[in-house]
Amino acid sequence: MPVTIKQAIKGLSVALTLTTLVACTKNPTQDVSVTAKNTPPHANPELWPVAHSKVKRDQKVESKIEEILGGLTLKQKVAQLVQPEIRAITVEDMREYGFGSYLNGGGAFPNNDKYATMADWVALADDLYHASVDDSIDGTTIPTMWGTDAVHGHNNVIGATLFPHNIGLGAMNNPDVMRQIGSATAKVVAVTGIDWVFAPTVAVVRDDRWGRTYEGYAETPEITTVYATAMVEGLQGKAGDDFLEDHRVIATAKHFLGDGGTVKGDDQGNNIADEEEYRDLNVPPYVAAIDAGVQTIMASFNSWKGEKMHGNSSMLTAVLKDRMGFDGLIVGDWDGHGQVDGCDNGSCAQAINAGVDIIMVPNDWKAFFNNTVDQVKSGEISMERLDDAVSRILRVKIRAGLFKKGAPSTRAFASKQEFIGSPEHRAIARQAVRESLVLLKNKQGLLPLERKLNVLVTGGSANSIGKASGGWSITWQGTGNMNKDFPGATSIYAGIDQVVTEAGGKTELSGDDYYKTKPDVAIVVFGESTYAEGEGDISNLEFERGDKRSLAILQALKAKGIPVVSVFISGRPMWVNAELNASDAFVAAWLPGTEGQGISDVLFKNAKSKTNHDFKGKLSFSWPRFDTQSTVNVNDEDYNPLFPYGFGLTYRSKDTLAGNLSEVAKDPYISAGEKLVIFRNRPVEGSDLFIGKDREVGKRMTSSIEVLDSAETLVVRAVNWEVQEDARELTWSGKGMANGTLRYEAPQDHSRLVNSGGVLSVDVRMTELPKGSVMLSVSCGEGCQGEIDISGELINTGIGPWDNLTIDVQCFVQAGADFSRIDAPFGIRADSAMTLAFANVEYLPGSVEHADMICSNTD
Repeated sequence: MPVTIKQAIKGLSVALTLTTLVACTKNPTQDVSVTAKNTPPHANPELWPVAHSKVKRDQKVESKIEEILGGLTLKQKVAQLVQPEIRAITVEDMREYGFGSYLNGGGAFPNNDKYATMADWVALADDLYHASVDDSIDGTTIPTMWGTDAVHGHNNVIGATLFPHNIGLGAMNNPDVMRQIGSATAKVVAVTGIDWVFAPTVAVVRDDRWGRTYEGYAETPEITTVYATAMVEGLQGKAGDDFLEDHRVIATAKHFLGDGGTVKGDDQGNNIADEEEYRDLNVPPYVAAIDAGVQTIMASFNSWKGEKMHGNSSMLTAVLKDRMGFDGLIVGDWDGHGQVDGCDNGSCAQAINAGVDIIMVPNDWKAFFNNTVDQVKSGEISMERLDDAVSRILRVKIRAGLFKKGAPSTRAFASKQEFIGSPEHRAIARQAVRESLVLLKNKQGLLPLERKLNVLVTGGSANSIGKASGGWSITWQGTGNMNKDFPGATSIYAGIDQVVTEAGGKTELSGDDYYKTKPDVAIVVFGESTYAEGEGDISNLEFERGDKRSLAILQALKAKGIPVVSVFISGRPMWVNAELNASDAFVAAWLPGTEGQGISDVLFKNAKSKTNHDFKGKLSFSWPRFDTQSTVNVNDEDYNPLFPYGFGLTYRSKDTLAGNLSEVAKDPYISAGEKLVIFRNRPVEGSDLFIGKDREVGKRMTSSIEVLDSAETLVVRAVNWEVQEDARELTWSGKGMANGTLRYEAPQDHSRLVNSGGVLSVDVRMTELPKGSVMLSVSCGEGCQGEIDISGELINTGIGPWDNLTIDVQCFVQAGADFSRIDAPFGIRADSAMTLAFANVEYLPGSVEHADMICSNTD
């Protein structure tokens, strides 16, 4: 049932009043620097609340911890703190070092196989478990534990039900369903042999430019606080009842603290709130999670007043552990320790001293292990602090029963395929979709629709389960997926088609405003492309800024006199005034996941022409009136949203929205000789990276590692440069000619680049230099290609550092490329052994004079 603010606060042991929780604040429309508030980034613990976990200390457990701890060597202790990633370790590494835990990041799979079976997941869990308890090398039998980002279902596993992302669940405001989602997720995670999930996210989001806005439930702490309890109990079970039994997993409240309130919504940025505001907005969900018995809390990437949270002992130790009484473990985020002043990914005594107990060090684990051992020996890290960290890790493992459960394959839920995409889980997800939908406009009661109609369904998200699911869906950014990668799932179009055709109506799926038979109504499903952290940050809330593709469809349909229902797919509220004006009905559907039929459940009447399911969703994020209104939050002094927090029409509501909303942007998009981006962190929308033999198209890159063939003629990996997985590394084995190519879904006209002095710019890093030709190509269809040898330029860059390479567009034109019909704007073909990484592929107009390779006549 929906919760009120009073219900949210009732029962919490938070030494804060409702007034402080929802105190009026100034809306920070002006961007401010850390110097604007010059108080130090050190908390005053006495001002923070005390939590009271329902999971009480057990003297038998504490005695067991002391017994194990007393028998460990320094290296064995340090190993418990190290958490590498499955792509960076082997079973033998686990046998030698005995890591306390490990993880699979987004888009990481057993055997690097996106389509890994349940047996594959459990086999890897088994292998690493057995290696961890094998004392033949490291001398210990402490079981390891596997952590995963199961943030809206077990989202790394093909076939698992994906629930709506948190932003939609916040609009749903139903803690009973949340508890069911947590329980369903726990069962599926247990099926794969995994012990621990990095969820729930309990961020309170204050700036919708943040690329992780959809991971938050709301812009205020009330709903999030209630949901923290529901999700922790759903995942772990209730203390004193079914706590961490076979069908439960270890939960993680994240990210502590203030990740949703950074300046400009900058991911991993700086939160400059004063201590009272910082506390009142962000800590209530953590108190609720601790009270419910959460066993792990993840430190946040963000800073508070300039100090990285991974290095802030006043927050992690003095407040969270000492004041709030949290006796579980604190885990770091992906290389978050490396951002602390004086640290890098391979060394950070500061993070351990600040209170991080497990260091998530995906790739640089060996250096980190060795450096930490040395830092304890030198006294930089005290033995007391090391013992505290290991004790907390052991406490969680004992409470979770890991010393008794045995190998993952022997556990009660292991490999039980029937739980993957089960009817029960799909029903929960479908209900969550229905209840998360928010009706923003419904002129003349257009909705609900009769079933027996001629319905045009169009828009870029209508038949894409991937776009409906968003980021953290099989792959990290949610990219590289097709509908076949979601077996058992239902697209939004498929849900509509089933309802309409069963009633004797007809649907037509289109990509634009085209139709064969004029429809009675058009349902246009459109929205944001998929993204996750980092890549989702934006500077302005205007939807499709500079490229109004969806608006063009809406306006074309309206001009033809066709009633238009808009279903908006997004990870945040956005400025869509023009789209609202062009729609007769407008539904905020958020990121609904794999049960698209939940949308048709609400849009259409039942078989008796009565309301089937009414709208229940209410905004948990205020909706912007202007494109620049990125920090509009309820209780701001100058609060002036288009739709306020808590808004949501039902079929009984009167729609009073004006039909002439202002479409004038306060920060208008200006295009003047814009560069053409081909790859920035990932291939641009409408393109993918392929690897193939010689000039063949080959196979699409669908995970973080793709191997061309059994001979590993060419292997492509997602690698890190400036941010996580923002580059691609191509490795040729020298066993044959192969290509790595960025290819468009449909040919593009880039002829403007030819006469504007354009260049192709790409950042490259060589790990192994070529011994033969390396052909850089631009392709324009069958038999049409411009290809040039860049082996000399690559050799000149040398091994090691990143370098920028620029090539005159005329070089490709003279070699045969027709820029009016480009289908592959960037490709590299080679046959000799070579390793090359690339990033930031783009075409720049007017830059030819400074190019590394010039073919134009510049006289």
